[in-house]
Amino acid sequence: MRLRQVLDGLRWYVREFTGEAEYDRYCERHRRNHPYAPVPTRREYERLRIQQQEAHPTSRCC
Repeated sequence: MRLRQVLDGLRWYVREFTGEAEYDRYCERHRRNHPYAPVPTRREYERLRIQQQEAHPTSRCC
């Protein structure tokens, strides 16, 4: 039981670190707010995210 908790915690951390959990949250929010619209693929999501960052830059060094 304890090993399972450790592995679940490790899995959660890796998913947060790699951004995979962010895409899952986006899909959930998209389905909730736009139930009849198709959910963007991971590649489309990444493209949209990069476009958003370029259109609205926050603190950057360059």
